[in-house]
Amino acid sequence: MAMAVMGDLSVISSQVIGKNPGFDFKNGVFGSSVSPPRVHLSGGRKLKLKVKIGVQAVMQVGLEESKVLEGSLGFDVVSERELREKGFLGMRKTKLVCTIGPACCSLEDLEELALGGMNVARLNMCHNSREWHMDVIRKIKKLNEEKGFCVSVMIDTEGCQRVVDHGAPSSLKAEDGSIWFFTPENFEGSRPFTVQANFEGFSEGIKVGDGLVIDGGMATFEVVEKIGTDLRCKCTDPGLLLPRAKLSFWRDGKLVEENYELPTLSAKYRLTWGIRIHHPAYSKDQESSFLRASCLASMMSGDHLKDWADIGFGVSEGVDFIAMSFVKDADAVKHLKNYLSTKSSKSIKVLAKIESLESLQKLEEIVEASDGIMVARGDLGVEIPLEHIPTVQEKITTVCRQLNKPVIIASQLLESMIEYPTPTRAEVADVSEAVRQYADALMLSGESAIGSFGQKALSVLRMTSSRMEIWGREESRQRCLHHRQLGTSLADQIAEQICNCAVEMANNLGVDAIFVYTKHGQMASYLSRNRPNPPIFAFTNENSTRMALNLQWGVTPLLVDLSDDMEANIKETIDLAKAKGMVKQGDSVLVVSDVIPTRATPTVYQSIQVKTID
Repeated sequence: MAMAVMGDLSVISSQVIGKNPGFDFKNGVFGSSVSPPRVHLSGGRKLKLKVKIGVQAVMQVGLEESKVLEGSLGFDVVSERELREKGFLGMRKTKLVCTIGPACCSLEDLEELALGGMNVARLNMCHNSREWHMDVIRKIKKLNEEKGFCVSVMIDTEGCQRVVDHGAPSSLKAEDGSIWFFTPENFEGSRPFTVQANFEGFSEGIKVGDGLVIDGGMATFEVVEKIGTDLRCKCTDPGLLLPRAKLSFWRDGKLVEENYELPTLSAKYRLTWGIRIHHPAYSKDQESSFLRASCLASMMSGDHLKDWADIGFGVSEGVDFIAMSFVKDADAVKHLKNYLSTKSSKSIKVLAKIESLESLQKLEEIVEASDGIMVARGDLGVEIPLEHIPTVQEKITTVCRQLNKPVIIASQLLESMIEYPTPTRAEVADVSEAVRQYADALMLSGESAIGSFGQKALSVLRMTSSRMEIWGREESRQRCLHHRQLGTSLADQIAEQICNCAVEMANNLGVDAIFVYTKHGQMASYLSRNRPNPPIFAFTNENSTRMALNLQWGVTPLLVDLSDDMEANIKETIDLAKAKGMVKQGDSVLVVSDVIPTRATPTVYQSIQVKTID
């Protein structure tokens, strides 16, 4: 065993490992210069610490003979199969999110998606009933418990969208030169050549000659006349008008600033009254959760009230992620996280969807406040020029990596596969670019929810991401990320530096895997941020941590029992891995830990070890 001893927090240097450590696996010698520790504080001051740092240049030549042990490594069946078939470096690191819809909601379909590599199941609360969503969630949990999968559940709130609707049950064709009326008038059914906006003041500030764009370019109109609050428009680019289509106004190649406000979850809410939802499957406590969640916001709309009821539903069903739609600023995220901290016994992660010009303008504060980001390129493309989408996507991905937040690339990845069994080559190139940018996850929307070839679409994502990851390693395209120091306390800064050094060591030494022992997932997240070549296996005794880490790049979360004795934890998990054939003779594993013992005077056992299996 080669070990750089970190010890207690009070005796840890943030510069323990040298830049180019050398390790001779044959002779079991680890060599690294260790500088006197200096902690840099704000204002340029340096604090010298009295420390004792030991470097053991000893290799454990052979582990004790493995015996069949009781217990489990907590491997999900898909990761275990992948590891057996492809080895450590062949494991896919990019996570896959599938939207569940009528095309894939049966138990058999969900099992097929899980077997195909689905890490997170997304439920879009815009569609279907809560009874339908509840049935899907419970099917996924049943598969996890009975079949050994590890699929997390995400609900996606509807939000207050700016949409128009022609009232017909299916799409309508807008012909070139045809005249259409757009109105905020509320009416039942449909009228010929009339489209209804779902919000007041939609035409305020709009001028004759402005362009009206439907769904980012599905059809385009020119405003030829204003009649009160109505707009008379001429179709200039023919196309389809879908039910509940999104619209935007453009003038001289720029998005027209809106003069109206739609409520968001950032509005202040008060528990004045709620809607109690009765269902035979819910207990009184679950029903009261809906009651608490169905809040009135100042100037709250019906859609907004629905969002809070949906959130209460998510809390009752124990979902792992809540994705917030149309986030305008960090306050929206903070309000929801504060609410969840008081209403949920488990840790539910909040993802902010970047899908508007406003969210781009406040990108960093939204990323900092959230637990992760979804790049909703479809809605975003309605508000910014199409040619800006690639650079904006890369910027968002980079900011998320710098701030150590997982990022999902969503919308239209394999859009053609809703109808066709093979993607276009341009779509495959788009997926490959997202993987090259080191996005944490890729998401299927309509491809899986309503498409005829959802399983094939998932297979395309899996194969393309795996191939791109291998190519990146072969071409040594691991790009250096300018690390922002995220930790504010000395303890957090030390953990961050340990993980930065650990990944550099793992890449330089060519170890087969990284094992991290963690309760809340912080160090596993720090390791993932660095995008190491070896896969990361995160051992935790918290199920909520396991499900949250399901979205982190390159992390395979494992649920195990952890004791205060870290050496015993490491030995037991390696013995179990040997017994199950997960590791073999000659494999090298880099081990990192941040487990906090539950003694009267707790200390953090933070260490970097390199173990060779013999």
